[in-house]
Amino acid sequence: MTDQPVFVLGEELQALELAAFETEEEFQELLARHPRVLDFGTLADGRPLRLVLVAREMGVPTGTESGPAYWLDHLFVDADGVPTLVEVKRATDTRIRREVVGQMLDYAANAARYWPAALLQRSFEETCAKDGRPPGDAYGELLGAGGSADEFWQAVEERLAAGQMRLLFVADRIPLELRAIVEFLNRQMRQTDVYAVELTQYRGGGDLRVLVPRIHGEVATAAKSPSGRRTAQRTTRADMDAAIRSRPDAEVRRIATALLDHAAAAGGRLEGGTAKYRSMSVYYPVAGRQVPVWTLSLQDDPVRDDLSFAFGSITHHLGREQAAAFAAALPTLPGLAERLAALPAKGYNAWPSVSLTALAAAPGALEGVLSAIRALMEGRAAPD
Repeated sequence: MTDQPVFVLGEELQALELAAFETEEEFQELLARHPRVLDFGTLADGRPLRLVLVAREMGVPTGTESGPAYWLDHLFVDADGVPTLVEVKRATDTRIRREVVGQMLDYAANAARYWPAALLQRSFEETCAKDGRPPGDAYGELLGAGGSADEFWQAVEERLAAGQMRLLFVADRIPLELRAIVEFLNRQMRQTDVYAVELTQYRGGGDLRVLVPRIHGEVATAAKSPSGRRTAQRTTRADMDAAIRSRPDAEVRRIATALLDHAAAAGGRLEGGTAKYRSMSVYYPVAGRQVPVWTLSLQDDPVRDDLSFAFGSITHHLGREQAAAFAAALPTLPGLAERLAALPAKGYNAWPSVSLTALAAAPGALEGVLSAIRALMEGRAAPD
């Protein structure tokens, strides 16, 4: 890259000199306010890509029971529900060569596991509030007329779980080492697109600034479909039933089948997951809306099969009082009891789980879970 000035021709010729970003904070603020400098590519229907900021300094946990362990510089999303994770470094930061790659992959792997739809939606709406922007206006731009916010964020969660995302490394200079890694990752990763964005700044007289983005990684990405056009295969009820039949424990088979049957009979919406293992989330009708309540996951190792409760989503939709009542109504089980006891300190923003083997080993546990769900649906503080 040349350090020669660029020229603006108006009534007279004006030279703009190459200028570094004074601080990383300045760099990050610019991207948050003007994400269009990162808009390259198109949506699935051919419209131009328009990234929308979900959050700056987005917390990344490393477990269902932990708070944020890391902080991603920016999280954006597009109208197709494809999340874009952005890490920003200045050329003077030596981590831009290799260390930032491991950092980003760590963020992406944990985001795919621990960023539920309710958290993403809340983060977006909090960002709108901080920026003084009515959420309705933001959703109008993002979803168009008639779009459902809840369904959109659920789609974002599913894309994350399937690894359908963009990873952007943004710097004022992209070293050759980083370019080589980005191109290698793009050739190897089927669901995730990886880019390095070199954003050069030029300044002239007064407040005149020119920003010149250069994208690295597009050649390696050309052989893949754009992230927004991929469709991950969802788990079906037939997939779940087949996996249940393969479980060696008859009581585990009974519990898993009964949970799914109860959801269908109660008018719940069953949403198949897109992760590598089979999972199904259930949205129950509560207070006139569809509220995520639990997810049943049947993994490669049957010992790790579990049932997780979506307290973060319940709290978001119904409030802490309802979430607390639901927690109190659930049966006391090894492992789950400790996680439920920790919910108040977390503001009920957590997704505690219990293994199916623990459910199978406790007489009446399934019936206790179903009774608690009925109480939640009916708005009662305690089960029958």
